[in-house]
Amino acid sequence: MRDSSIMLSDLELMEYHVKVLFKHDNENRMTVVNEPPYDLAPRIFIGGTKQGYVVRYSNTLKASVVEKLEKFKGTNPGDHLVDVMKDLGIDLPINNLSIGPAYVFPDVISRSCPNAIQVTHENKDLLKDHFRFTFEDFEYKQPCFVIIEEGIPVSICCSARQTSIADEASIFTHENYRGRGYSVEVSNAWAAEVQKRGRIALYSTSWNNFASQSVAKKLKLIQYGTDIHMS
Repeated sequence: MRDSSIMLSDLELMEYHVKVLFKHDNENRMTVVNEPPYDLAPRIFIGGTKQGYVVRYSNTLKASVVEKLEKFKGTNPGDHLVDVMKDLGIDLPINNLSIGPAYVFPDVISRSCPNAIQVTHENKDLLKDHFRFTFEDFEYKQPCFVIIEEGIPVSICCSARQTSIADEASIFTHENYRGRGYSVEVSNAWAAEVQKRGRIALYSTSWNNFASQSVAKKLKLIQYGTDIHMS
């Protein structure tokens, strides 16, 4: 089986990315974050690629504010961040701004990950004492893989958010076990399983998260764009 993301453009990947991150209403407006506890979506999402831009508004955004923001349609919204923030601030102040790279995994179906163990309903108690939130929301986090060291799970990769088309990775390794290549192996195992299921394996982070960017580099992920969230 070949990874389906190979045939997709950067702009198509960005469309799938925003749908994985946030639920949408019938008017294609963002409603909530696509994972429990379903917090409100940001007020605006801007996803930039070499082929164009994906812009989504929250369904809570006033029509008058959307009308002001629409003046940037057809241009690179990232070039007008100050003006976008100014228009959003007319309604409510902006408390959070996140900017970072969006990646897609290469085809990793054939890669060997002998130390990664898949977590299923039968053995999910592995997570109970060390990855409590993943354990509690396990129904929404599959597929999930861990690496065991000294009898405990020390590194994990699971689906943070997902749709029927794509999954977004969540990767974490406990501090005392970093630098051993665990994040790379457990993430490749997760991505291989996602791709075997015919879905696209995605990953994103922020520019100030240097550890996550380092993992992305080691995984040889392919950056297809940059996304901006404002709340």
